[in-house]
Amino acid sequence: MAVPGFATIGVYGFDQASFLHRLREADVRLLLDVRQRRGVRGPEYAWANSRRLQAALADAGIAYEHHRELAPTTELRQLQYAEDDRQGVGKRSRVELAPEYARRYTTEILDVADLTPIVSALPPDGTAALLCVERDPEACHRSLIARRLAEQHAATIEHLRPT
Repeated sequence: MAVPGFATIGVYGFDQASFLHRLREADVRLLLDVRQRRGVRGPEYAWANSRRLQAALADAGIAYEHHRELAPTTELRQLQYAEDDRQGVGKRSRVELAPEYARRYTTEILDVADLTPIVSALPPDGTAALLCVERDPEACHRSLIARRLAEQHAATIEHLRPT
């Protein structure tokens, strides 16, 4: 079997056109949405709300799957928000995950999740992308998923960022 290829991408910093363009540049054929709630606040990101995003992806020929089992729980998100408040940063300006959040996400979500079915269902050509909202993967749980895919499935990882 070929080495699986994954990308990660966030919503912040993109508009719909640049988001879809970046996915096409990376040859993404499948978008794996790892958000718990599939909405984004604010009119500038309305395109990333689930129904609109799925319609745009379908028009672009990109398949979509929601993997809620990989989303952080509300309790975990609250833990990260408390650390953001302590540091005086907002979700859109966060540059890294709180160590306790990363530890708990790993033990409570990743250690329980079986990523093998996701890897097995990858498109034969192209790449799959993990989607969440944060601009930078280091500030998002998708980086933890990507690391686990690399470690356990020898996946190659590319982090897609806005230009």
